Amino acid sequence: MADDERTRAARLVDAQAKATRLFAEIEERGLVAPGEGERAVSDRIRDLANEMFGTTRHWHKRIVRSGPNTLMPYRENPPDRVIGADDIAFADFGPIFEEYEADFGRTFVLGDDPVKHRLRDDLPRVFAAGKSIFEGDPEITGERLHTEVGRLAAEAGWELGGWHAGHLVGEFPHETIDGADVESYITPGNGTPLRRTDRTGRRCHWILEVHLVDRRRGFGGFHEELLTL
Repeated sequence: MADDERTRAARLVDAQAKATRLFAEIEERGLVAPGEGERAVSDRIRDLANEMFGTTRHWHKRIVRSGPNTLMPYRENPPDRVIGADDIAFADFGPIFEEYEADFGRTFVLGDDPVKHRLRDDLPRVFAAGKSIFEGDPEITGERLHTEVGRLAAEAGWELGGWHAGHLVGEFPHETIDGADVESYITPGNGTPLRRTDRTGRRCHWILEVHLVDRRRGFGGFHEELLTL
């Protein structure tokens, strides 16, 4: 029997709370460290999630990217890279907790580069401003929110790194995200309201992704979490 809307929302929030705890522990243990390969760090994060929460499945590929690989959008699969001493890196994980999906991304700066630190600090600010715009417009569409996130990025001195700024999330497996189905994404061409129901009549919930890049300097950063709760 499907959960009611209040239970669905509570479980999505709980899944994100667990992901937040996971990422806090990643930082506490210093797992994103110079001299470590991206895949090795990804595997250690997977093992940490299993240690903290039991065997954890992931609904999308586990991503750890550093240096120039941080310019790459989700669909790319750059070669494994060793994290440098003055590097920037991000992790993007989609763990499943009690059949509900989390999707969480954070950026880590190693060293003292002021531009990398500014990028890391701008990511949650752009996210919060984008969420505020969403909350202030009951009829906002995926296209409109993407435009606004792009404007916020430009005002902060960055570019958006991918073709979309978020997507549907829910019970695993949530309503299928089809790469050709623009209505599943916060992206140009999605003229449908984000506040709507899916094909089964359930409320749509969304992840907001902020992927900011500095193409001239050759790096980017990433921040994502729930938009609708």
